[in-house]
Amino acid sequence: MRVPFLAFTLVALTVSHASAQQLLGKVNGGGGPIATSTVTLWAAGEGAPTKLSETSTGDDGAFRLQFDTEKAGGGVLYLTAKGGEPKIGGSHGPNPAIALMTTLGTTAPKEATINELTTVASVWTGAQFLKGEALSGHALGLKIAAGNVPNLVDLTTGGWGTVVQDPLNSTQTTSLAVLNTLGGLLAGCITRVQADACERLFAASTPPGKSAPTDTLTAAQAIALHPWNQPAKLFALLGHFYPAGREGPGSRAVPFRPYLLFAPGTWTIALRYAGGGLNGLGGIGIDGDGNAWAANNQMAGSQSTMFGGIGGTLSALAPNGRPISPMTTGFTGGGVDFPGWGLTIAGDGKVWVTSIGGKTISVFDKTGKPLSPSTGYNLNGQLGGMQGVNTTPDGDVWALDSSKSQIVHIPKGDPAQARILCRTVDDKPVDGTCQVKGPFHVAFDLQGRVLVSNSNSNTVTRFPANDPGKAEELKVGYSPHAIAIDSQGNAWVANVLGEPSIKEKLDLLRMKLRSSLESKLKPAGGGDETVEKFIALVRIIEEFPGGSVSMIRPDGNHGTAPSFDGGGSISGPWGITVDGNDHVWVANGFGKTLTQLCGVRTETCPPGFKTGDPISPPKSGYAGKGMQFLTGVVVDPAGNVWAANNIDLMDEVCLTKTPDETLSTRCGGNAFVVFFGLAKPVRTPVIGSQMRRW
Repeated sequence: MRVPFLAFTLVALTVSHASAQQLLGKVNGGGGPIATSTVTLWAAGEGAPTKLSETSTGDDGAFRLQFDTEKAGGGVLYLTAKGGEPKIGGSHGPNPAIALMTTLGTTAPKEATINELTTVASVWTGAQFLKGEALSGHALGLKIAAGNVPNLVDLTTGGWGTVVQDPLNSTQTTSLAVLNTLGGLLAGCITRVQADACERLFAASTPPGKSAPTDTLTAAQAIALHPWNQPAKLFALLGHFYPAGREGPGSRAVPFRPYLLFAPGTWTIALRYAGGGLNGLGGIGIDGDGNAWAANNQMAGSQSTMFGGIGGTLSALAPNGRPISPMTTGFTGGGVDFPGWGLTIAGDGKVWVTSIGGKTISVFDKTGKPLSPSTGYNLNGQLGGMQGVNTTPDGDVWALDSSKSQIVHIPKGDPAQARILCRTVDDKPVDGTCQVKGPFHVAFDLQGRVLVSNSNSNTVTRFPANDPGKAEELKVGYSPHAIAIDSQGNAWVANVLGEPSIKEKLDLLRMKLRSSLESKLKPAGGGDETVEKFIALVRIIEEFPGGSVSMIRPDGNHGTAPSFDGGGSISGPWGITVDGNDHVWVANGFGKTLTQLCGVRTETCPPGFKTGDPISPPKSGYAGKGMQFLTGVVVDPAGNVWAANNIDLMDEVCLTKTPDETLSTRCGGNAFVVFFGLAKPVRTPVIGSQMRRW
């Protein structure tokens, strides 16, 4: 690659030989070189980024940088290119609106490309840490963001990365087409395919109540942080920049193909991450290193259904989606057998898992090694089908027996001290007023109280951790499942059935009668009540779509807790979490979508939004991207949102005792779906379901 000699000489004079490293590269726009563009190499960390080297591109867009690796200080390296003269396009001469970037990681490759695709990949993965050309933030979040860039683009060539091209993503989601379309929109401004291209791009990407972008980098940032903002208006620019020929909309002279043929619901970018034994993801969590863990309902490749089969185990993926656990089996042992929604990561890094089929509680270390015996902890056979499990900040473990409607408390995580609480005998609670009904999830508020969702009713049971006998019941929506605690101590509850009308309540009774008939189908794998209840929920939701989220204030609720439906986008919600802005994220099981709600800190929401208003599109939420029936959602330290695919084919396989052989391995959902940079980062693990901001 040719580079101006003077520029290279000036850079080289400032670098010592011992730690000198050379980086060659090129800057492209619209598929052609950009000359005289200012290229800067930065090191990102907690404070302002450090400038390591700077030069200009030659007529062929090439550059050469020499820098001191010691000055990088272990930070994340990234390149920016500003200004310059595109060698192709509608107008020649310098274009001050050009601003591009490529995030490299903690080490620099020998060669790198800066173009529209690398810019989109770098901006979306690093959206929560980027302001203008300055990338900064906590080390873990920056490393996670940088680690996902190569999944979208090839740093050397500026072409596509390996993961976005794999069959799980390229042919089954719109992510590749979204990446290319965004790249094409930036290219339209860079090469000035129309005289007003930049002006129109900046106008269409201006967020509500904020200033218009001034270059292509800030335009990309505005879109990444506000993907729900007028997506059709931005998409319309594709037709203005690249008019279709007589052959139709597929004939546009865009720089990157395939591209979107119609407007997306939002401008999100997500990838599906699979492997490591993932199959039928139930409970999920992020550990202190940013690794994602999942409890799998079934073993990958098995012909399992809700009525029996080969139970799943435990999986772990690195923050960039690389499987850590064995590819097919996942982590085995410790008594895990058909785990459901019960998974949590404690402050000491241990992973606690409950099993529906095995009727056990299990624990693994941070490497996936089982610490519990091969039979798990079953309290001498006193447990039934287990669901939620969680840990307190001081190390206590609480687990829920959904089948037998009882709670297991393990002080300091010591199974020898385990005790069973809140049993009901002859319809009367044994421990004071503590009574649970099909308990599903347990969380702990900022006052140290225990909250348990009762999926067989419309209540949450709350009591002091040291005195379960003083329990109170708080009304929420019907069939509450997951609970999340925000930074102000509010508890957010996902209600699968929501708040039915009077007519619907009568119909629900009819549906319960139907489910009692279905219960005569005896599942082969244990956890009978869990399967029967799930079938009943499926049939009810099919007839009465809906669901809601309730907010329980820390000072208690008078009457039923206020509820929200996400503008009609919430449908059979299963999982829920809170991000660093206290925004509420809902995994819609039956809707196969995500909903983002404005939380109690409304100053972090779009102008004019109130608590409970949907930030994601009303009615649809964040849709597509390969999402299936979702049971969980979590946010990682980079602000990526991980959604858990639990079910692939519901009626055809999962709810059929002997499914068609050609589909028989497709009960379980087969991946995490990871939305990049969509949420404010949180500290992980999220202990006790209490969100902690960075």
